Amino acid sequence: MEQSNSSGVSEFVLLGLSQVKEVEFILFLIFVLFYSLILPGNILIILTIWMDHQLDSPMYFFLASLAFLDICYSSVIPPKMLADFVSQHKIISYGGCMCQLFFLHFLGAGEMFLLIAMAYDRYVAICRPLQYMYLVNRTMCCILVGASWTGGFVHAIILVTMTHQLSFCGPNILDNFFCDVHQVIRLACTDTHRVEVLTFINNGLVILTAFILLLISYAILLIKLGTSVSHGRSKASSTCVTHIIVVFVMFTPAIYLYTRPSEPLPLDKVVAVFHTVIFPLLNPVIYTMRNKEIKSSMKKLIKRYSLLATE
Repeated sequence: MEQSNSSGVSEFVLLGLSQVKEVEFILFLIFVLFYSLILPGNILIILTIWMDHQLDSPMYFFLASLAFLDICYSSVIPPKMLADFVSQHKIISYGGCMCQLFFLHFLGAGEMFLLIAMAYDRYVAICRPLQYMYLVNRTMCCILVGASWTGGFVHAIILVTMTHQLSFCGPNILDNFFCDVHQVIRLACTDTHRVEVLTFINNGLVILTAFILLLISYAILLIKLGTSVSHGRSKASSTCVTHIIVVFVMFTPAIYLYTRPSEPLPLDKVVAVFHTVIFPLLNPVIYTMRNKEIKSSMKKLIKRYSLLATE
């Protein structure tokens, strides 16, 4: 992505999470340890669902898609953040900044739309079980996942196009560890009121609307299950509760960051760390730890390949 002709800024300076080298080193070790534990776990989830035919159902197909999206999402910000922890100069080019904005919102919005698709899957499974195989077949699953990626792309390209058209002539210092859209917009030399309004509509309002719709839909499903006498009621309720936990984990920091005025607050960096680094990799783990079938399949897969490795 080329630098705008109207912009005099070719790079941005990131202040990072801390200016104290000792603190940065400790944070570096913590995040490296976190990634060395959680990232392989997400890859194992995908491999388990892919290789175990007993998990060949729409729910697990969506879970594998979520794990893949989370891995991609967690590869946007952390590599640069970890490199900056051990670097003297925390600088990102203008093009690199725009790329960060695009992929962060592309993959983040894709996850949001995928959670809506997963809510649709649970709705059909609980409210229209006799039509489930027809309404949520493999073709429909692929369409829903494809629509999630497409929706994320449209959301991100609108956001980045509006930001890219602004003029930047200095200062170029971002008090953050990545290029956050609100902070970048605040550095523009031109009037940004229109862009801020459109950004709120395209970002904050969409996030808040999706969050409310998901909570309403799962509340309806839990009420439906509460009045049901079906054999699988307990399992279905547990699955819905897991989905609600992930919705809160994903949406709470996003609502804090993008549905309020753009003035900085003391907790912004802390919330941003959880939003861009910690929570994405934990989402599939939350599903897995509350699901007996996938935990059993993972143990079998690990045991099988452990035996092969010892032969």
